[in-house]
Amino acid sequence: MNIIARLTIIILLLIPAMTPVWGCTSAIVAAKANPYGRPMLWKHRDTSTIDNKVEYVPSKNGSHAYVALFNANDRRLEQAWTGFNDVGFAVMNTASYNLKDDNVSSKKMDREGYLMTVALRTCTTVDDFQRLLETYPRPMGVEANFGVIDATGAGAFFETNNHSFKRYDLSDAPDGLIIRTNYSHSGRSNEGYGFIREQNAEDILRPYAKKGEITPELLTETASRSYWHSLKKTDFASQPGKDRWVVDQDFIPRYKSTATIVIEGCRPEDNPKDISPSFVADQYIMWTGLGFPPCSEIVPVWCRPDGVDPELRGTGPQGHSPMSDKVKARRAEVFPIRKGSGDRYIDMTTLVNDNGTGYLQVLVPQNLKIYDRIRRQRDNRQ
Repeated sequence: MNIIARLTIIILLLIPAMTPVWGCTSAIVAAKANPYGRPMLWKHRDTSTIDNKVEYVPSKNGSHAYVALFNANDRRLEQAWTGFNDVGFAVMNTASYNLKDDNVSSKKMDREGYLMTVALRTCTTVDDFQRLLETYPRPMGVEANFGVIDATGAGAFFETNNHSFKRYDLSDAPDGLIIRTNYSHSGRSNEGYGFIREQNAEDILRPYAKKGEITPELLTETASRSYWHSLKKTDFASQPGKDRWVVDQDFIPRYKSTATIVIEGCRPEDNPKDISPSFVADQYIMWTGLGFPPCSEIVPVWCRPDGVDPELRGTGPQGHSPMSDKVKARRAEVFPIRKGSGDRYIDMTTLVNDNGTGYLQVLVPQNLKIYDRIRRQRDNRQ
């Protein structure tokens, strides 16, 4: 075997370790850390599957109805990537890369979406999700941090591999905030991904958590659109015109970011058995920015048959959603270089510029108006 062939094999073996397919930055937020007294799940999704959609799945044979984010090509809606059901249980995940401790083949892995679909159909509480993990067939085919909340205000992350899990309760978090990226705190030290992204999120969110001021819009309009880099101590979006070409490395928004979603729950209820689908339909909102988050528009989603805007649904060719396609075209402007490694370079002038026409400058104010209008409508019904 010549040296070129040997180097080729080495590079191919190293690629999976250097470039994880799945990503995500996420958080669960306690009611006490939110000024409206509502717990939240935040998932900033990173994936190679760029085309996403949101769908409502009705109850069937006694299962719960739910709304969730799906890949566009998931015609049977078998793999939910974040969502909530008609009794107020919500779930999401981030991929982990330091938990797997067995030789289960890759063909039997990446089953997180299937597990979360089962959870949405069957779970009412955080404890129900724990029981699901305890009884789920082994190997589970997962290596992930699952975040869940319920209508009682309970929340937890479950760092889970094929055979076991470690639970981190939101009630044990001093500031009511737990953040996870692409490694597990209970896993092997110094393995995994997303260490800098996690610190980015900590820098942005922790001060608000201490004051009880984390809102959905802080998560989607600030964190998911932030170009703060905690290692360099620089916000690359703060000075329009200073740095046009910025390397896309270790920011919360990434080239492969495909959605920012916040599931905002109800004010905690004492008895989950008293939670009705009509109550959840009124009180829960899934604030959805579909597509590349810095260029996304926020659309509210409710758990009811008419609760998903047609722009978010997979009504287009190959199950594409119109909104996802619209925002994907905007992403192409942000990453305009088509040759070589061009997709690693951000044209910051498309996001912020001296003329005030960048996507961050135009869309964020529009989205904040949507938040204000929808929140007023919800709260006036109470």
